[in-house]
Amino acid sequence: MHLRDFMKLKSWAVVGDVDNPLKYANQIRNELKEKGYKVYGVHPTGTGFTYKSLKDIKGDIDIVDLCINPIDGLDYIKEIVTLGIKHVLIQPGAGSEKIISYLKENGVIVLEGCALVGIRLY
Repeated sequence: MHLRDFMKLKSWAVVGDVDNPLKYANQIRNELKEKGYKVYGVHPTGTGFTYKSLKDIKGDIDIVDLCINPIDGLDYIKEIVTLGIKHVLIQPGAGSEKIISYLKENGVIVLEGCALVGIRLY
């Protein structure tokens, strides 16, 4: 699959510092919402309208966008597999060989790329 295919998925969970306007996770969440996507923000603090965990989200999730330190991302990849989420976009700097291997071994389609590029191109 390519970034174009990922951008056709309509329900996104953005994992990262989505409430901080200085962070890419915030910009990605906001731009996805502006384009009409269903977007859930996820961050370990779980403050405001942000979920602490993927399992706390009641709606369907088509794709998870990892915008978080790879060490913190390890906790979320287990949830991704447990919840049966089939697509993960890994932002630059958010991935590791361990994350990618684990997801692929568990049948998740993984792409390393930038959601902001996808939003603007497709």
